[in-house]
Amino acid sequence: MPELVFFAGTMDCGKSTLALQIQHNRSARGLSGMIFTRNDRAGEGRLSSRLGLVTEAVEAGEGFDFHAHLVGHLTAGGRTDYVIADEAQFLSSEQVDQLACIVDDLGIDVFAFGITTDFRTRLFPGSQRLIELADRIESLQVEALCWCGARATHNARTIGGKMVVEGAQVVVGDVGGAGASGEEVGYEVLCRRHHRRRLTAATARAGALSPEVLPVDGADAPSLSRG
Repeated sequence: MPELVFFAGTMDCGKSTLALQIQHNRSARGLSGMIFTRNDRAGEGRLSSRLGLVTEAVEAGEGFDFHAHLVGHLTAGGRTDYVIADEAQFLSSEQVDQLACIVDDLGIDVFAFGITTDFRTRLFPGSQRLIELADRIESLQVEALCWCGARATHNARTIGGKMVVEGAQVVVGDVGGAGASGEEVGYEVLCRRHHRRRLTAATARAGALSPEVLPVDGADAPSLSRG
């Protein structure tokens, strides 16, 4: 039976790499797929991974109708055996419903890839709807690591290397905020403890902090370590 599968994880855990691997494996078996993405780091109409792999994709912007697009393609004599939707966290709830209709009405497998929560630890609308509708939810096995070496579970947004917790939910940037300068927007994956304390790699380095530093309120408060 066709399925709607949601592959979920933090940033930097290989989602886009797996999407490209699925596309490669299936195309090698003679299957024809349609790839969608939104706000990819490589630009419009591209699906890319941080390993340097890239392929063309259909840009699924705001208001894009997945189901109508597939119906039009099939009606015109095209073939689609499976669908890949990368950066699915940016989709609207209605667009995720359209992906489910592709599975149920057209009998086509849909593989969606996305981040579950934003930099404020809140669910993205697309991810929330996928959790509600998906036949299967797969947690990616490649574990991203926090700067302290612990398993990264949260996504952090940085401006000038400093973590922020306010702002628009979607601002396109990339992992590597620890090396950002000026007002450049970056992203970094952190464990829950350091996300709660707003300790990125850059701020920890600047303050010569260890993973055992206690949280202290106030920008001018002295650092305390467990003895």
